Amino acid sequence: MGQDESIKKKVEDLAHQSLDLLYDYLRLPSVSAQHLKIPETVAYVKKIVNEYGGETRVLDDLGGHPVIYAFFSAGKNGDASKTLLFYNHYDVQPPDPLDEWESDPFEPRLENGILYARGTADNKGSLMQRLVAIKYLRENGGLPCNVKFLIEGEEESGSRHLEPYLQKYKDLFRADACIWEFGSKDDQERVQLYAGVKGSSYFELSVKTADIDIHSSLAACIDNPAWRLVQALATMKSQQNTILVDDFFDEIQEPDEETKEAVRALPLDKASLSKLYGLKRPLITDVRGEDPMEALMFHPTMTICGMISGYTGEGTKTVLPKEAKVKLDCRTVPGQTGEHLYKCIKRHLERYGFSDVKVELIDAQKAYRSDIKHPFVQLVKKTAAEAYQSEVLLYPNSEGTGPMYIFNQYLGLPIVSTGVGWAQSKAHAPNESIRIQDYIDGVLHMVYLLQAFPEIK
Repeated sequence: MGQDESIKKKVEDLAHQSLDLLYDYLRLPSVSAQHLKIPETVAYVKKIVNEYGGETRVLDDLGGHPVIYAFFSAGKNGDASKTLLFYNHYDVQPPDPLDEWESDPFEPRLENGILYARGTADNKGSLMQRLVAIKYLRENGGLPCNVKFLIEGEEESGSRHLEPYLQKYKDLFRADACIWEFGSKDDQERVQLYAGVKGSSYFELSVKTADIDIHSSLAACIDNPAWRLVQALATMKSQQNTILVDDFFDEIQEPDEETKEAVRALPLDKASLSKLYGLKRPLITDVRGEDPMEALMFHPTMTICGMISGYTGEGTKTVLPKEAKVKLDCRTVPGQTGEHLYKCIKRHLERYGFSDVKVELIDAQKAYRSDIKHPFVQLVKKTAAEAYQSEVLLYPNSEGTGPMYIFNQYLGLPIVSTGVGWAQSKAHAPNESIRIQDYIDGVLHMVYLLQAFPEIK
């Protein structure tokens, strides 16, 4: 057996041995939005890290759910001057709607090589994958460098308390580069890596026109807040999905030509995308004559995430509601800030006669992109190709959001995101899953990356 095959066999054995620990981790319903089982999950993460030979420290002095610091020192033959940081989170999304799960979301189910449970892909599987790689290296010559972890408990609810921890403990988390928390294969089995994220600004817009709900027969003379809100929203976005809010695009920092060229080279199968989600309408980029990949990477969005007003239950209830609310999500690109968009939206509504529509900025995170030419970014791509034996796609940023910007702000380091998901992982949805083979290959990727990491100058 060659050296590579020997490494792969040992990694596979360790990965399978780790599944019992992963199962117990997945059984903890650590839903941050509902503050479920947070102390128990923190204790369990500490237990796993300690069992794998690391040191832990729980940071809980700045509010919110605790942040876990973990440290593994370089082996005697390693380079203690180099440190790789891993970012993970121990919280998960709520499992709703429960009736769409084929099994208990917090009882792991392994079927045909696929592991189903809430948190498998996002993000508990990725944490275990990284710890298994560390275990392998510690048992086979020692860690090539220092390894740190920042494991937070509020990523799924906006990481609202993370920045104060990074600001206060930046020296504790100081490192040379960072591996982020998510990633997957696409439907063509290509590995997807991300060197950045979009930002997000989350708003609530509301209208109240009465103190109580009213019989709908009075709608002949009393205004309806739901219609009022719908009419206000219609001024903000056209039927062609063009955002109409003045100054909305003012802060945007245009990507350089090299980044644009990298995006133009990335594939996007529109038919597969439509099939994956069962789309009933054409892509809005088709209507607008735009490249969907460029839109995903470079264009900000404005999305209605949910609306509430009046009666929405079974049957009829003839009511004129007293108020209406809408949740609005804007995915942003580098340069844009939630504070600026709040002012733009508020000013827009006043200009169009909707000063009675209340606007609240609930949460905002800035977008971030690493330099895709950075040696670390290229090393992650190279070692992924070696481990997965598959084509690797490097995206300048994800279309999703995370607190990457503040990591760079306080730690100043290149960041690449990679994980153990697949095209059918369904993160945030019922029947979330990972494939065991992807989990094993992901461990191997982290082994190869850590082995090569000290060579970066």
